[in-house]
Amino acid sequence: MKLDTGLSTRNLRDVPAAARAAETAGFDAIWIPEAGNDGFLPAALIAEHTKRIKMGTSVAIAFPRSPMITAATAWDLAGLSEGRFILGLGTQVKGHIERRYSTKWEAPVPRLREYLQSLRTIFKCWSEGGAKLSFQGKYYNFSLMTPFFTPARHNFPNVPIHIAGVNEHIIRLAGELCEGLHAHPFNSPKYLREYVLPNVEKGLNKAGRSRKDFEIQSTAFVIVGRNQDEIKKTREAVRQQISFYASTRTYKIVLDTHGWGDVAQRLNEKAAKGEWVAMAKEITDEMLDVYTVAGTFDDIADKVRERYDGLLDRVAFYIPYRAGTDDAEWAKLAKRFNG
Repeated sequence: MKLDTGLSTRNLRDVPAAARAAETAGFDAIWIPEAGNDGFLPAALIAEHTKRIKMGTSVAIAFPRSPMITAATAWDLAGLSEGRFILGLGTQVKGHIERRYSTKWEAPVPRLREYLQSLRTIFKCWSEGGAKLSFQGKYYNFSLMTPFFTPARHNFPNVPIHIAGVNEHIIRLAGELCEGLHAHPFNSPKYLREYVLPNVEKGLNKAGRSRKDFEIQSTAFVIVGRNQDEIKKTREAVRQQISFYASTRTYKIVLDTHGWGDVAQRLNEKAAKGEWVAMAKEITDEMLDVYTVAGTFDDIADKVRERYDGLLDRVAFYIPYRAGTDDAEWAKLAKRFNG
């Protein structure tokens, strides 16, 4: 299991220093959230200012972007990083696609399937120096690629693609067409073992692929601190965040797995009223224990391994490493995972 981290800054000017610090600490990859910022721009800075560490979007929202636009950005980042870039994509939910992005919402899994297939078609065209481009689907059609618009070839045309998924059909799609799955931070070992893994396997089997060719990654709710007071404070912040995620109907399956589906309805009603603080009271200590793992820097590595062994191939902590804060502790932790 590799230990990654999330990008801790939203200021582009601070990205180079944050990336260098994460690489020095020994993390295997940096994941870039698309929350308040573009998901791709920091990747260019990370690629330019580091030599070893991987970087990926976690996740870029697919549907507001044409696959051609996404392909061009990913192609350039793959070349710049010399193969260290991972393209992480997500569908988002209907309300955000329609009301935040002003984009038409259509059947997300069939549309994402075409999105992935068209990306592969475009990458193949470019890897062959602009060979005939031909992709015809229900949602996307590509048939024109002239020399002027064909990017220069490089040695890293097979850009790895990971997609985010919570429900069965999109998880199967990841197993069938992608190199990895972003399992949502709101997860539990039971949900991963009984729901995610079987559906990944169904997708892999459909494509005749092996589990060893596929990565499951999560920016999980791992709470780490120097002492119990720090852990307790962070635990309460995580309780609030879990209540936000659990209020979204898309994530109800994670609650259903443990028999807590009724909580989703109550949280959804409170969210509709803007009762954000009150929502946290719906997340009991028992639930928090199921959906998080907590410990000090000395024991958290063993706890994470025990919890996620055989379930995750990569893990990042939901609250990421910040340069200048417990650097030595994080470096020792990264070494325990990444050697």
